[in-house]
Amino acid sequence: MREKLNDNPVAQVALVAVLLAVAAFVFLNKSGGEEEESGAAGPTVATVNGVTATGSSPGEAVENAVANIEEGSVAAVGTSTVPTAVPAPPPPAPVLAAYKEGKTVVLLVVHDGGIDDRRTATASRALLSMPEVALFEVPVKQLPRYASITVGLELNRVPALIVVRPRQLSGGVPQASVDYGFQTEETVEQAVRDATYKGPEGTYHPE
Repeated sequence: MREKLNDNPVAQVALVAVLLAVAAFVFLNKSGGEEEESGAAGPTVATVNGVTATGSSPGEAVENAVANIEEGSVAAVGTSTVPTAVPAPPPPAPVLAAYKEGKTVVLLVVHDGGIDDRRTATASRALLSMPEVALFEVPVKQLPRYASITVGLELNRVPALIVVRPRQLSGGVPQASVDYGFQTEETVEQAVRDATYKGPEGTYHPE
């Protein structure tokens, strides 16, 4: 028999194939038995932040639970409505009434204790004698109440003299200008004149 195997290469290959087949059969039977034993215990269950999921192992079960949480979060964000902008509240009633009456509304934003703020406030009181002007002194801590007027001005310091153009001159669209720092009676009155100017606007072109 041994001489036959040594002299016949075909027989050698056939023997090797048979041995490999036997080895594979034994290995598969052993592996299948382990899988049946481990599979008898059933899938693993894991709970993460109140979300439960299953998996073939504890790690896979946890991963599945986390994936479910992430999918739920994305779905919640995708279906929720997020406002693109928060509308500013209307200004205080006296300011709104003066604007609707066609007056030139002047807001003087001041900081308590500032020297320039006090001097500008004193100079601005010259406007009180003008019936077509409504002057309001606004402490800086109350500025949020006037956000509908100041939102487009990007205020960056005080004192700030804000002049709102009369309604009838702006076509019903609120328009305002701002001047910073110390103001005199002359500069305050000039700001009001600029806001109520109705003549043509020219452009200077130097030669």
